[in-house]
Amino acid sequence: MATLDINASTTTTTTVEDYEVEGVSLDFAGDQRETFWDFTDVSTNYGYYFNIPELKSAIDTLAIWTVGKGYELEVTSDEPIIDKINGWGKDTFQSIMENLIVTKKIIGDSFAEIIRNDKGTLVNLKPISPERVRLVLNRQGILKRYDIQKKNGKYIQFETSDILHLCNERVADQIHGTSVVDATKWVIDARNEALADERMIKHRELALGVLYVDTDNITKRNKIMEQYSKAVKNGEVLVLPKDTAELKDTGISPKDRLAWIQYLENFFYQAVRVPRVIATSEGFTEAGGKVGYLTFEPIYTKEQRTLELDIWNQLAIKIKFNRPASLGGTVQEDEAKNTGQLGFQPKDTKATVERE
Repeated sequence: MATLDINASTTTTTTVEDYEVEGVSLDFAGDQRETFWDFTDVSTNYGYYFNIPELKSAIDTLAIWTVGKGYELEVTSDEPIIDKINGWGKDTFQSIMENLIVTKKIIGDSFAEIIRNDKGTLVNLKPISPERVRLVLNRQGILKRYDIQKKNGKYIQFETSDILHLCNERVADQIHGTSVVDATKWVIDARNEALADERMIKHRELALGVLYVDTDNITKRNKIMEQYSKAVKNGEVLVLPKDTAELKDTGISPKDRLAWIQYLENFFYQAVRVPRVIATSEGFTEAGGKVGYLTFEPIYTKEQRTLELDIWNQLAIKIKFNRPASLGGTVQEDEAKNTGQLGFQPKDTKATVERE
């Protein structure tokens, strides 16, 4: 018979540690004559981009909204130059700009070789993967040159005027840009782990619970476990003698699991700064879609302006990328038509309670 003495109870000693954010030190130029920076995380970040559909969609969407509507040149004599740029042979100026924006977001920096003729006129731009680029800076932290690695492993030196370099959200005196992948890795990993778990559960719906085995015999218990595991794997029904084992619910419903996945999805789009309604219109009301559209306007217009300035500073070409249609005026008109928000009395819109 069990001993039911309350004085025999005890507690565990568990310490819950406070969450701490890991500190980050910026990479900067040292006191040596030259400081080198190699992009060592390129393959990892490319892996996230090519294998995580929501990340690829968000980054591609930002690039499309930045350059997808085309551009206007301030100097018409630049048009023949721009029109002849073909990158690796089948590119266009617009596709190269889209390529550079995507790469800049994935890695933090993107590069293209500036090719000029004997007269110094721009004739082509050839994108270069950052994994083959080494930044070389002087003691003052100023870019001195670029070393580009060739197939034989040797580096060829390029002057700063020979490389078009886009840098993403550089912080303080950091000597390179910041990848959007770095800030989203945790939520991406968590979401994909949740999806993998959900997929496994869907394949093993018979096992949605805890199997209680009414025996202390290790041999019998292992036999039941083996039979149960085999039945779940093969999608079969396992029949056992009465009172041999009992399957009880875990208490975790499919709704709880899906809510966690949806939370992580929304969290991801916040981290990558592309509203979910822009990447996918699924599950959004008209009002929610308009708000998402409006919040995205300053994000893609900032990318457009940054790219325009980079092209002017590095290629001496005045260009303006066309803006997608704005919904600002439409939202204001819709608000004016909403009679439920009109006709407020002064006392409804002002604080009239006297302070004591």
